Amino acid sequence: MSLTFRRLALPALLLTLTAAPTALRAQQQLLTVEDAFRNPALSPANLKQLAWIPGSKDEFSFVRSENGQDELVRGRAAGGPLQPVVSMANLYQALQAAGAPTLKAAAFPQVQWTGPDAFLVTMPSREVFRYAVAEGKATKLLGYQAGADNVDFDPTKTRVAYTKEQNLFVSLPGKENVAVTSEANPAIVNGQAAHRSEFGITKGTFWSPKGAKLAYYRMDQTMVTDYPLVSVAPTPAQAEPIKYPMAGDKSHEVTVGVYDVASGKTVFLQTGEPKEQYLTNISWSPDEKSIYIAVLNRDQNHMWLRQYEAATGALVKTMFEETDTEFVEPLHPLSFVPGHADQFVYQSERDGYNHLYLYNTSGKLMRQLTSGPWLVTDLLGFDEKGKTAYYASNQDGTIQRGLYAVSLSGGKPRKVSGPAGTHTGTLSPSGEALLDSYSSQTTPRTISVVGTKDGKMRQQLLNAPNPISNYRLGQTKLQTLKAADGQTDLYARIITPPGFDPNKKYPAVVYVYGGPHVQLVTDSWLGGGNLWMQMMAEKGYVVFTVDSRGSGNRGLPFEQATFRQLGTQELADQLKGVDYLKSLPYVDASRIGVHGWSFGGFMTTTMLTRAPEGTFKVGVAGGPVIDWRMYEVMYTERYMDTPQQNPEGYQKANLLGYVQNLKAPLLMIHGTVDDVVVWQHSLDYLKNAVDKGVQLDYFVYPGHPHNVGGKDRVHLYTKITNYLDQYLKPEAPATGASSGQ
Repeated sequence: MSLTFRRLALPALLLTLTAAPTALRAQQQLLTVEDAFRNPALSPANLKQLAWIPGSKDEFSFVRSENGQDELVRGRAAGGPLQPVVSMANLYQALQAAGAPTLKAAAFPQVQWTGPDAFLVTMPSREVFRYAVAEGKATKLLGYQAGADNVDFDPTKTRVAYTKEQNLFVSLPGKENVAVTSEANPAIVNGQAAHRSEFGITKGTFWSPKGAKLAYYRMDQTMVTDYPLVSVAPTPAQAEPIKYPMAGDKSHEVTVGVYDVASGKTVFLQTGEPKEQYLTNISWSPDEKSIYIAVLNRDQNHMWLRQYEAATGALVKTMFEETDTEFVEPLHPLSFVPGHADQFVYQSERDGYNHLYLYNTSGKLMRQLTSGPWLVTDLLGFDEKGKTAYYASNQDGTIQRGLYAVSLSGGKPRKVSGPAGTHTGTLSPSGEALLDSYSSQTTPRTISVVGTKDGKMRQQLLNAPNPISNYRLGQTKLQTLKAADGQTDLYARIITPPGFDPNKKYPAVVYVYGGPHVQLVTDSWLGGGNLWMQMMAEKGYVVFTVDSRGSGNRGLPFEQATFRQLGTQELADQLKGVDYLKSLPYVDASRIGVHGWSFGGFMTTTMLTRAPEGTFKVGVAGGPVIDWRMYEVMYTERYMDTPQQNPEGYQKANLLGYVQNLKAPLLMIHGTVDDVVVWQHSLDYLKNAVDKGVQLDYFVYPGHPHNVGGKDRVHLYTKITNYLDQYLKPEAPATGASSGQ
């Protein structure tokens, strides 16, 4: 479930978001719920399919609209005019000449460059075509089955792996739809993400560097209890059970197979006992002879980085181990250094913050490359000579993201990105340039080519205009508060209404998450907030968010403060935020509401029932965890241990024990086929409320999983907005120009 500990003394009115100077004119347009969730024109402009072209001399490509038609263009990092590659009309003409089905194209198809001279296009028919740029001609490369999932091209872009139901297949030219597995039992799944996508796992197939072999997860769930989901689409409704391992119960068992494309044979890595362990961060050696796995025990406090022989599956050696009294959470595969096949960079939180460590393949630590009370958020790659690593981090401030370089031979990091804010980067093939996408509270988005040696901008590819300049926005400020411990800095965002009058009293809405791996307050566009929050400010609310202890990108000292007691420290910090709100003369302390989803739904319900009575006037909790005993093994046991090991912690966090404390109106919302926080959480809460005579408002979204998406999201947030309005009753916003400058 989605579902950095540097302390900076920030000024009280830090980083204020105001309208651009040109917006001093009247701003009469008001946001709607449809605008907030279904109007793409109100999102900052972006460059479609922007990417470096592999094997090129630092060329990039993207799709632009020229004379009303999409076309693919390319450019050089060094500068110069953009060069057209192919228009959408001409590309589809070439594809149809090569045998692709006739298709009325609504948008430029997704392309995958294979090198400077050609790219691949996958058609809806599951046929893959190669388009040669110089000839302007397409040829069919391969095809694969309809209904394929988890499609994964190999690094050479000449083979594709995919899954269908519980089995894994491979297609390559002249040899399509070859079954790698033929498992009849649907409870044994091949080639899909294991361990419920925890530990940084996003997929279940891992091609070797040259595509000769394919490693994949085999997940045996036969021992996991079936959990009933019910589809109401057919009549009568049908049971569609899933395998859902709850905290303290039997978990699934995972192994890793290695399929040889040429021979068609598979061996399994000898990962040994116990079978209930986590096999994470699968990595191939450059020579395709070895596979490396971070093996984690079920208690998640001991990790072994192990090397296996790809040809036989035999364990070669344990490279090193990591332990922690709370938890170890390996999240990143090994990154081998170009030109040095015996060296790799490993990311670890062993000193409390995620940093880079240079190792050799003997398992010897050569040096720690980065250190300090901040964390690396992304390793971007290396220069082509393997002398420098490039990464993103928050070392210049918890709410910032910058891009940096560090020499593999040691020394201080060097910043290569520009102004304060949020930068994300993609490294060029040579490592001499970055595509730098940047935003801040006052900058919607810019995209530039930046030189990695001098950090200077070579060219700007996009300077997105403010998409909401004609709307009556309030003022957004980022604030620094103290946590309940009186020492730790917390970062908060507060949005005041347009036409703000400091002599008025405004109701407030607290938007909360508070859980691991999520950071809501950042120096990025809208301060990390969204248009619904801006809409609520337009309606006359003060909208407030604080990232409490336990939330993301602050390092282990911050995140582990909630270990074995989820909800307790977070509640204390959120109440510190409420104290700050109440101290503001323009906030009506008797009209404060709270809303959150998932972990935020857990926190919303916690705040309504474990805070002093009268703290909140109303709450809306979506997809809430109610009893951590019913949440999944991997996530819950990392932060809470098992129910058998920590019965007191589970009991204290169990919101069923606080139902009788619910005095304020609460709207609880759940999707009926939620496979992340299963529906039983809120149903149990509802049943306890009925048993205790406690009134509770309740709403379900039939057929929706954990998040209510699509057009129904407008319905969802209309309901949330109306419920908050019903109890907080903001005054009608003033007309005229915004005075929140």
